[in-house]
Amino acid sequence: MIYFDNSATTLKKPPEVAEATLYAINNFGNAGRSFYDASAASGREIYATRVEIAKLIGSDEPLNVAFTSSATESLNLVIAGLVHESDHVISTVLEHNSVLRPLYLSGCELSFMDCDELGNLDIGSLKKLVNAKTKFLVCTHGSNVTGNITAVRSLYEFCRANKILMILDIAQTFGLAHVDVDMADIFCFTGHKSLFGPQGTAGIITTRNFDFDIIKTGGAGHGSFKRFQLKNMPDVFEVGTLNSHSLYGLQKGVRYVNQLGVRKILEKTTNLMNLFYNGIVGLEGIKIHGVFSENIRLPIVSLSVSNLTSSELAERLYKDYGIATRPGIHCAPLLHKRLNTADTGLVRFSFSYFNNEDEIEVGISALRDIAHG
Repeated sequence: MIYFDNSATTLKKPPEVAEATLYAINNFGNAGRSFYDASAASGREIYATRVEIAKLIGSDEPLNVAFTSSATESLNLVIAGLVHESDHVISTVLEHNSVLRPLYLSGCELSFMDCDELGNLDIGSLKKLVNAKTKFLVCTHGSNVTGNITAVRSLYEFCRANKILMILDIAQTFGLAHVDVDMADIFCFTGHKSLFGPQGTAGIITTRNFDFDIIKTGGAGHGSFKRFQLKNMPDVFEVGTLNSHSLYGLQKGVRYVNQLGVRKILEKTTNLMNLFYNGIVGLEGIKIHGVFSENIRLPIVSLSVSNLTSSELAERLYKDYGIATRPGIHCAPLLHKRLNTADTGLVRFSFSYFNNEDEIEVGISALRDIAHG
């Protein structure tokens, strides 16, 4: 199988990730619950994972990293913990349902920044959307559909000048593109994509203390006589037994990224994407979505082939050529409506550091055959 679905999850990972996860399953106890070696080892390695993540984002406070099970859970916890019905929130049409649905559920007043037909966000519209009740901007750093990267620094500068708190979804970019603590106030990430960690690993990174409402509560291993859950980081989000087995695997994945360097990873994946894009652009019957004139973008190519739905195309790619891709709406309904692809969806090719040029050539050849056929 040729795996081109890395924006959903990376299938090929550094071998030390699986090795660490297996070791933890056989050797780790419940972190923070006792003093015996298996419990202490679990706690030490969870903290070491926080250190690696803080290093990757340029933070000097590992305890500002809280672990969750997914970027979806992270965004739900942050939005539910901060956004109230009386607030006005600005978001974008690029967003994943992990942002949209918690915002809808909050009952807040909601406005959206639009984009053009290529998926370019209309950043100039932000100023027009602000009103007296605006408290938050929630947006993605990189589109999981087009691969376009949002100019978040200019957004954050505007937010700071207008006392708006910025929450950034970095599920697609963390470990693959440059992300640092000067880009937003709160970051929500996942571990199983470009950080090469196991599924079920993710988290929240804060730049300072925030007055979160308590959403999850229960046993935390300390403060048992307190009536309510502690609200400091990371305790406010970490309730119950942490997934130390998978977090140890995540530690090895993040360390791999830190040692190799995000720039080197992005350079290789960009070269693979450009090779693929240049091999299919202009082919009759193929329409590609996104901006490919930018120097920095995610290694994603989403496309359609005339007279085929995205599901039909993805099925042919896999059954006839052994190529795994992602068809459909990609949980981004507003963007697909904007791109006029809501009825058919798109097929997304997303590339990883562990893909190679031979695989890209097979993908190009397959699409040529299908388009000509």
